Amino acid sequence: MAIRPIVMLGDPVLRTAADPVESFDDELRELVSDMFETMYHAEGVGLAAPQIGLSKRILVIDTRREDDPDGGRLALVNPEILAVSRATEKASEGCLSIPGLEEFVERPAVVEVRGFDPEGNEITVEADDLLGRALQHEIDHLDGVLFLDRVSALKRRMLLKKWRKLQDEDE
Repeated sequence: MAIRPIVMLGDPVLRTAADPVESFDDELRELVSDMFETMYHAEGVGLAAPQIGLSKRILVIDTRREDDPDGGRLALVNPEILAVSRATEKASEGCLSIPGLEEFVERPAVVEVRGFDPEGNEITVEADDLLGRALQHEIDHLDGVLFLDRVSALKRRMLLKKWRKLQDEDE
């Protein structure tokens, strides 16, 4: 397992729809393992392959809690949203590729997603709460969409201004 560098806002891979995965092999399983390791190292709950510079439709998520240690950890390859609820919820989101920024984003409260595990077995997941939100956020990454695209133009301008200021401070 290896920790991979996370690409930041401005990298074109974050704005490009990722390519489907065609081979379910040891290389894919090693990549998924690296993605989990990278996500844990960055203290995130989700990570999509474009965030480590790879245009591949792969995501990993871990939303496990102490009261549910087995739920909420999954890797999905070529995921697609099958259905969403009409009901929506607004909650704060951040992104490992845009550290230091958070904003409330409205998303469907429940989502049904189909994809494959790293072995090539089909999986269908119906999720709400943090897992549902994380699935939608990471699938957005696979489509070249960032959480900034899900807020009003005014909030997006304010967030981007804050991002530039944070980047200037880091230099």
